[in-house]
Amino acid sequence: MSCLAPRSRTADEAQAERIASLERENAQLRQAITSHATVDQALGVLLAVYRFAPADGFEVLREVSQRANLKLHTVAQAVLDWALGQPLPSAVGQELDAAVERAWPTAEECRCNE
Repeated sequence: MSCLAPRSRTADEAQAERIASLERENAQLRQAITSHATVDQALGVLLAVYRFAPADGFEVLREVSQRANLKLHTVAQAVLDWALGQPLPSAVGQELDAAVERAWPTAEECRCNE
């Protein structure tokens, strides 16, 4: 029986693994940037329509995301589509209405102080 030593990685294999890792990270960062822009635009819609403070608008998006069991960027895209005339998916619409109702007293207080 012979005992073989574990094969060590070559420099080319190590470099290929590093490149693959960086490509995955790059793709993740690109997706994050896209998602962030979508969320920011949806937040702008909520600020314009409901006159929420930015923190209240983000909380509404977050609540809808959690309660509808959808990713935040998915909810944000639905809000953007709604702003452009598309109907909201029923789960998002119901949760958005409820979240706006919960946030409205806070937003109303902010408007009274203007």
